[in-house]
Amino acid sequence: MMMLGGFAAFALLLAIIGVYGVLSYLVSQSRQEIGVRMALGAQRGRIIGMVMRQGLQLTAAGTILGLAGAAALSRVMATLLFGISATDLVTFSLVPLVLVAVAVLACFVPAFRATTVDPQVALRVE
Repeated sequence: MMMLGGFAAFALLLAIIGVYGVLSYLVSQSRQEIGVRMALGAQRGRIIGMVMRQGLQLTAAGTILGLAGAAALSRVMATLLFGISATDLVTFSLVPLVLVAVAVLACFVPAFRATTVDPQVALRVE
């Protein structure tokens, strides 16, 4: 059971790294678009809000699909669990909250960095 818990913690760490990497990459790909918007006079808060909205839409879709898949597959794992139900409320609420918190950070940090860059520099970089 300890080994299974260790693998679960490692899987959560890999998921955190993956979510951060994908969302950070998506934001960095839109750096030129952010530069154009900044050059045209968009406010920093509105750009950060736009990036956060796009990232959290992806996160919400992934969270819903992940919870549905986990609920479906938890019946398979029910025979391996002792002293805990297959649909443990703490697990099914804490893990998605951690991943959503990581997604918020993964969207905010690169978006904030992209809005601090001079729009001319962002437009020149290919």
